[in-house]
Amino acid sequence: MHTYFRFWPVFLRNLLVWRKLAIPSLVANIAEPLMWLVAFGYGLGALVGEVTLDEQKVPYILFLASGSICMSAMNAATFEALYSAFSRMHVQKTWDGILNAPMRLDDVLLAEMLWAAFKALFTITAILGVMFALGITQSWKLLAAWPILLFVGITFSCIALIFNALAKGYDFFTYYFTLFLTPMMFLSGVFFPRDQLPGIVRDISAWLPLTQAIDLVRPLFLDQWPANPALHLGVLAAYALIGWKIALHLTKKRFRA
Repeated sequence: MHTYFRFWPVFLRNLLVWRKLAIPSLVANIAEPLMWLVAFGYGLGALVGEVTLDEQKVPYILFLASGSICMSAMNAATFEALYSAFSRMHVQKTWDGILNAPMRLDDVLLAEMLWAAFKALFTITAILGVMFALGITQSWKLLAAWPILLFVGITFSCIALIFNALAKGYDFFTYYFTLFLTPMMFLSGVFFPRDQLPGIVRDISAWLPLTQAIDLVRPLFLDQWPANPALHLGVLAAYALIGWKIALHLTKKRFRA
């Protein structure tokens, strides 16, 4: 196999293992975002009605759905690149076994990153199917959301792999969720428009990776094309590239130690 594709057997191994647990895995990944959507979209949405977004009135259920699909991609990729990857790396020692073959650590980490991103894509595909069935959105432009959300999964899996390399146990991941992911969920415009935030907080939140994802995907839900897509994709690419470089360096350092 060409050296550029040595990651593929590791990716395929993860896929084959996941197939045995595909249904409960998908249920676990889509249940929570759908509960958010039903509880807040229909419950709170009945009280809120519409929100103003760039001088346009948008039904709250549509506003929430477009943000929650990005949040779901983020969470699915993050959980896989943290808990599942850590289990394979540290608890089950699967990576050690793989590295006995003619395989580099770079290949194993690349496979884990891509697998986390593709698993996020499986999750959001199921959620989008439910959204279509509920009639929340019917825009054909959502076809463009699939590659975007795959890229979102890649970005967040790269970031999560940094913490995977640093972790001594599962409890360490609490810091990542509490100090980074959870605040970002509330600052990136998932549940309410960002223009309601204080000025300096709004300026900082504009450069968060989840904000970039939402700014790309939300217009597609509204049957529009996103403004400045190159800027948003460039920021996500920067997060992914920097995250990947740091994760690779820290993972190699961990295995050398």
